[in-house]
Amino acid sequence: MTTGSIIGQIVLFALPLMLGNAFQMLYNTVDAVVVGNFVGKEALAAVGSTTMIVNMLVFFFNGFSVGASVVVARLFGQKDLPMLHKAVETTITLTFVICVVFTLIGIAGVRPMLRLMATPDDVFGDAVTYLTIYFAGITGLLIYNMGSGILRAVGDTTRPLLFLILTSLLNIALDLLFVIRFGMGIAGVGYATILSQAVSAVLILVMLTRTRNIYRLDWKDLQIDRQLTARIFSIGMPAGIQSVITAVSNTFVQSYINHFGSACMAGWSCYNKMDQFILLPMQSMAMAATTFVSQNIGASKRGRAQRGIRTTILLTLAVTGLIAAVLYVFAEPATGLFTKDTAVIEFSVLFLRTNVIFLLANCVNHTMAGALRGMGDSRGPMVIMLLCFVAVRQAYLFIITRFLFNTPRAVGFGYPVGWVSCCVIELLYYYITKKRGEAAAP
Repeated sequence: MTTGSIIGQIVLFALPLMLGNAFQMLYNTVDAVVVGNFVGKEALAAVGSTTMIVNMLVFFFNGFSVGASVVVARLFGQKDLPMLHKAVETTITLTFVICVVFTLIGIAGVRPMLRLMATPDDVFGDAVTYLTIYFAGITGLLIYNMGSGILRAVGDTTRPLLFLILTSLLNIALDLLFVIRFGMGIAGVGYATILSQAVSAVLILVMLTRTRNIYRLDWKDLQIDRQLTARIFSIGMPAGIQSVITAVSNTFVQSYINHFGSACMAGWSCYNKMDQFILLPMQSMAMAATTFVSQNIGASKRGRAQRGIRTTILLTLAVTGLIAAVLYVFAEPATGLFTKDTAVIEFSVLFLRTNVIFLLANCVNHTMAGALRGMGDSRGPMVIMLLCFVAVRQAYLFIITRFLFNTPRAVGFGYPVGWVSCCVIELLYYYITKKRGEAAAP
């Protein structure tokens, strides 16, 4: 990524990554489609209400993955092969430790978190079942995410994509088999998901072990290097903490939604599934920006890194705007894929058409945060996103529901309030630090 066409390299890097993220999202989305059509709206609400809880742990781990990817990409750009090899072994070893910790924390926290979110009784049992199974098998997801993060750091997004396509198709087949053929209900989609994720983890580890490239995983060299661990966590921890606290904040948004009943919960679930797909371009472009900036700074090409940031923002705005417009127009048919319940569809369309255009502000948020992390500045984006996605959003929800009007539309608009305020503040932060010549500047 240190030579050649900037726009061409960003697109070639981000496109398979975008497709890969789309297939990864299919795990939970297919679960929602299957239970919504073959089990019932309560099961659909249960799957949707568990998303934010899962995200609290997964997002924290993804912050750690970002830190590891930045370190690997920087070493790759510097051509420091001995340290690159050591970074891969350290990263995988830490991942194994985190898998054990997250499995225990996840299973133990299922019931307390659902109660904290004021989950209705008709949804609670299904939500407990799905979450318990999911956390019991979360190791597969974490190992795959870290292995694919290593590959992205050195510019390889193709093979992780192929693995995801394979296991996503496997997940669809298992969902249909367990739910329709065996009548396992919501437990069936949970088992289908963790089995498919386990296969993706095995594939990524086999590939890393058998490759002849410089990032090869050598099992006998597994270690935890203190210096590299400190570097990984100094970059990854702020991103992880920000993601976790944002996810916690979103569970409180879910608790506001839960007060309107299972139909509204199911509609919110459908909206969030579509919202995740709209987020795909900006998330993939942000990862591309992180790797692009990391490699070019490692190669002492700061001017090229800065041009890459501008290019990425423009690309993200164009793609996201197109997807948002299509979903705005076809909101009802899109929701109809998840359920035929008219009340659920009405809520989902309401949320989608209220919020979707404001996602353009999030294009700037994600790209700038990814670029700043690629420069080694994770604290700035963390503070800004916590301020906007947590403090501003929760203040808005408290005021609007207690003193003005407590309606589903008003609660759902809590998301755009955070996105727009974050966009404004993050742009100001970037340009001020750039002008002053601080570490965040490209």
